[in-house]
Amino acid sequence: MKITGGCRCGRIAYEATIDPNAVGICHCTDCQSLSGSAYRVTVPARADAFVIRGEPKIYVKTAASGTKRAQAFCPDCGAAIYAAAVSNPPSYSLRVGSISQRVELGAPKRQIWCQSALPWSMDLRAVEQYPRQS
Repeated sequence: MKITGGCRCGRIAYEATIDPNAVGICHCTDCQSLSGSAYRVTVPARADAFVIRGEPKIYVKTAASGTKRAQAFCPDCGAAIYAAAVSNPPSYSLRVGSISQRVELGAPKRQIWCQSALPWSMDLRAVEQYPRQS
């Protein structure tokens, strides 16, 4: 599937080809703290199928395993764009919230790092729902 995306302010834009069946949720504590949320939703894009315009700010996060991952975001609006290996990334983990066609992707197909999940985040059906903020 061909997608486009970018940051909120328009400084960063990208195009990619992705497999919508590869959308996933990560509940690891790094994704929680880096996203400011309970989990992060991503989809991989091969490096040869990803073109970015604009210069994102990069924060390098070293995982407990020692793996270094570049976290890319807009230096103006702060919108998260992707994560990737620091050198010669084979793929980019695109942040679903930055994808213009995110509705068309459908529901995620897998969840990882569920041992770190906030208990309530695994089932939101009992939480009251409103069509808009009141």
